[in-house]
Amino acid sequence: MADWKKLTESLEKHGFEVKRFATAQEAAAYLDREVDGKTVGMGGSVTIQQMDLCRRLEAHNTVYWHWGERKQPDTIEKAARAEVYITSVNGLAETGELINIDGTGNRVASTLYGHKRVIFVVGANKIAPNYEKALWHARNVAAPKNAQRLGRKTPCAVKGDRCYDCSSPERICRGLVTLWRKPNGIERAEVVLVEEELGY
Repeated sequence: MADWKKLTESLEKHGFEVKRFATAQEAAAYLDREVDGKTVGMGGSVTIQQMDLCRRLEAHNTVYWHWGERKQPDTIEKAARAEVYITSVNGLAETGELINIDGTGNRVASTLYGHKRVIFVVGANKIAPNYEKALWHARNVAAPKNAQRLGRKTPCAVKGDRCYDCSSPERICRGLVTLWRKPNGIERAEVVLVEEELGY
């Protein structure tokens, strides 16, 4: 069980705005109200997919998501220039560190720079007591499940048990970003916590 009070205090101390919801539906409704009339980029995220955020936000925003039905050849580039960027994390420590692993780099780059506002949506299953355990979750739980989802031929996808720090050409773990504090280049950075399991 997450220590929500400690997590909220840690994130706020590190410059992040925090909202917390009991369900994914409540969080999705909040984002649907909060993000209006904007250009919105979205990172590849099972969490976002499970919440059906793209469909909801497309009704009153211009959304660029390379998993979306309206994907164009320049979708990733347009997402990188959007006013608002929405993604998740692969691990979140109660001590306030946000961890993301990426293969292409577009998602982690957008958490660092280029947007007026970045929103991280995080389910309870991604929260760990400290940085080391959050990193362990990102590498040994989230990454193998994502490799399996993508049908990659990597040891972690085949065995599904842990990271093998492999040299496979199909490896999806090519960069890791830890946010210790809100990046200076982003005006607003918000973490939306959900007391349900979402994504990996």
